[in-house]
Amino acid sequence: MTVDRNALRKWEKVREFALGLPGATEEFPWGETVAKVDRKVFVFLGVDDGSHPLGVTLKLAEETAHAHALAAPGAEPAGYGLGRSGWVSLPLEEKGAPGAELLCDWVEESYRTIAPRRFIAELEAR
Repeated sequence: MTVDRNALRKWEKVREFALGLPGATEEFPWGETVAKVDRKVFVFLGVDDGSHPLGVTLKLAEETAHAHALAAPGAEPAGYGLGRSGWVSLPLEEKGAPGAELLCDWVEESYRTIAPRRFIAELEAR
């Protein structure tokens, strides 16, 4: 499977943005890339090796953002029961998939939902 270049550029921007947030770390559980804050995942980035379609999964607690994300082409509630808690899986290779800027906004919302107050205060002080 070949990697869609446009989707890969979006994936890289989202990854870089996520890892630039206060206290963010990158880990590789289950062979996937995730961004964590305070040992809790705030965005699942999947894999970028072409073995699976590129996508991101994030938690959108705010109702409007959640509905907007689910309206994106190919988007669906996340598996393993995470969808019931507001997690949304978004494919990046679909025609009409959200752009990097909107994805980064959603990553920040997911981060704010998961991160401790001290890191949110640090983010707001920037």
